[in-house]
Amino acid sequence: MAEVAIIIVSYNTRDDLVACLRSLEAPPPAVAHEIVVVDNASADGSADAARGFAGVRVVEAGANLGFARANNIGIRATAGEFVLLLNSDTIVPPRAVDLLVADLRAHPDAGIAGPRIVDGQGRPEISFGKAMGPLNELLQKTRGRLYARGTPLVTARVERLVRVEHQPEWVSGACMLIRRKVAEEAGLLDERFFIYAEDVDLCATVRALGHTVRFTPVTEIVHRRGRSVATNRALVDAAYRRSQIAFYEKHHPGWAPWLRAYLRLRGRLPSS
Repeated sequence: MAEVAIIIVSYNTRDDLVACLRSLEAPPPAVAHEIVVVDNASADGSADAARGFAGVRVVEAGANLGFARANNIGIRATAGEFVLLLNSDTIVPPRAVDLLVADLRAHPDAGIAGPRIVDGQGRPEISFGKAMGPLNELLQKTRGRLYARGTPLVTARVERLVRVEHQPEWVSGACMLIRRKVAEEAGLLDERFFIYAEDVDLCATVRALGHTVRFTPVTEIVHRRGRSVATNRALVDAAYRRSQIAFYEKHHPGWAPWLRAYLRLRGRLPSS
């Protein structure tokens, strides 16, 4: 039986999906594994392309169900001790899955582990941090902007953090390894999050259950960021705001009305 279920959600990302699956077979992980692609009714032949790979099982969702719900379909369709949630726009280097599994096995207190993630040019991403909240979001976005500009002090801080293991409040769902029993204890991913913040929410739930969230630089994944979401910025922003509101309503209910008022004032409150 597979020890690791690799779940990849695809929505009109055929070329990226093919590259991701190729990276997983050259060479394949040594740990016993299964790969399931959950296709959210892609119109670009993603499902057929995935079927061309030996050992890859395709589950057709029948509609664009969003990231959390599609991942849950994949989790429920598989077995094994671990679940690896993997974006379709990632490239997995040799041994990366094996090293990540070994790392989580070596830390029984951890329920989730995330590796170092780099972009297509090899620059580290800020793929971890503190949970969403009024102050934390401001600090995270400010750090992200300064890092993108190459501000020396911020760049040095980020590049130092991505080289040491630590326990952040969340790690990125672009590549997230979770113990199945922990995922089930958490109730899987919260399906009110269509896209964005579902990883932060899952980590918050796992931490509330007494498990730690782990960032490990034992391996790295390449993430060609932005290729797995819609290119229409208005739609992307609206999706983010809906998830932001859902997160505040769940974790910061006292702040949720203030967030709605702020977004309405800025003309950025999404339609329900």
